[in-house]
Amino acid sequence: MVLNQKGEIMISRQYRDDVSRVAADSFRLQVIAAKEAGSQEPIRRIENCSFIYTRHLNMYFVALTKSNVNPALVFEYLFQKIRVLKAYLGEDFDENSMRNNMTLIYELMDETMDFGYPQNCAVDVLQMYINLANVKPQDEPEPEQLTKQITGAIDWRREGIRHKKNEVYIDVLESVNLMISTSGAILRNEVTGRVQMNTKLTGMPECKFGLNDKLVIEKESAGGKKKPGVEIDDCVFHRCVRLGKFDADRTITFIPPDGEFELMRYRVNDNVNLPFRLIPAVQEEGQTKCSINLKVIANFSEKLFATHVVIKIPVPKNTSKAKIKNSFGRAKYEPEQNAIVWRIKKFPGKATCMLSSDMELVRTVRPKAWERPAINVDFQVPMFTASGVHVRFLRVYDKSGYHTNRWVRYITKAGGYQVKI
Repeated sequence: MVLNQKGEIMISRQYRDDVSRVAADSFRLQVIAAKEAGSQEPIRRIENCSFIYTRHLNMYFVALTKSNVNPALVFEYLFQKIRVLKAYLGEDFDENSMRNNMTLIYELMDETMDFGYPQNCAVDVLQMYINLANVKPQDEPEPEQLTKQITGAIDWRREGIRHKKNEVYIDVLESVNLMISTSGAILRNEVTGRVQMNTKLTGMPECKFGLNDKLVIEKESAGGKKKPGVEIDDCVFHRCVRLGKFDADRTITFIPPDGEFELMRYRVNDNVNLPFRLIPAVQEEGQTKCSINLKVIANFSEKLFATHVVIKIPVPKNTSKAKIKNSFGRAKYEPEQNAIVWRIKKFPGKATCMLSSDMELVRTVRPKAWERPAINVDFQVPMFTASGVHVRFLRVYDKSGYHTNRWVRYITKAGGYQVKI
C-alpha cells in the first residue's frame, strides 16, 4: 500500500487474505504519527504483522505480511516499484500524479506481483502492453511475441532489435577508500568497483566477459607460467548474468539488455595501488603559531594524469592568517571550512608537489588542544585502476556472426581518501 504523510491510504492492493486493511491504522499511529520514519529501522513488527517500508518524497511505500519473508526481496520489490513509477510518471512523481493515474497504477500492481510473489518489473517490457492514454507504442507487438516476452526467461531484452553499427562500451569505475593513521599505519584500504556497459547489438547475442580474476587465471595457467591476477570479492551481478556458470567456472556469460546497464559490482582488499602518497608534517609553536608541510607523490604512470584534484588540509579553528607556498595549483585558506583547500586541475603521473603554510593563531581565553582532523583528498584518474582489475576480453556470439566494435574506459575516483595528521 501507499500512504501519504498524513497516514491516509492512497492506494492498496491485497494479494492474500492474511492481512487486513485495518492493520494500516496501527502503522499510521505508531510510525507516521510518532514521526519515527526517519529515525527508526525500516522494518517494524506490530500486532504479529511485519511492516517493511521505504519513502519517496512525502509518500510511504509499505509492504505488509504475516509470513516469514525475505526482507531483502521485499525491499528490492519496493525499489523496483518506485523505479517503474518513475518511468511512467516522471522522476519526481508526487501524490497528485498518483491520484490522477489510479487505473494505471493498479494495472502495474497486478502485473508486477501475483499472490505475493514479485513478477515482471522490467520497465521496457511493461511499457509494451501498459501505457498511458496519450502514449502509443511505436511497434505494436504481436500477441504471441508479447506472451513470450512476459513469460519467458529473458524479460530484459525483446526480440527483433536492430542497430546499424554493433558496438559495446565498457566503463570500469572504481572508488578508492583509504585511512592512514598519524603513525603511517594503514587502517582501511579497499577498492569498490562497478562495470557499466552500454550495448548496441542486433538480435539476441550471447556475451562472454572476462576480467583478470585470480581464480580464473590460475585455472587457465595450471601447469604453465603463472600470470598475475586480482582477487575479486563480493561480486554482485545484473540479473542477466547466468549465476550457475559463474559458480561453476567463474565465467561471466549473459544476454545483455539493450542500452545502458550495470553489469556487476565488486570489491578488492589486497594489493591496492594507491594513486597518491601523502607525507604531512605539523608543528605547533605555542598558542600563536602553527606550520604545516605536505608532500604529495603521484604513484601512477607518467603517461597518465589526475584531474580535479582537491586536497583539504585542516587548520586550527582560531587561525587568523595563513601564508601559503605551493609548487603548482592554487591553494587558499577558507575559514568557513577551517581548512586550506588546494586545487590542482591536472596532476601528472610520478610528479611530486609540495605545500607549506605558516598560520597565525588568535589567543583563546580557554586554550583547547587541536583535535587534528584528517586530510581529505578528492581526485579522478582516467585509464587507471587502483585494484589492478582490467578487461581481458568480451566475446559476442550471434547467429549472423556480425563484427562488434568494443571500447573500454577505466576511471578511478576517491571515495573516503583520508590521512590523519
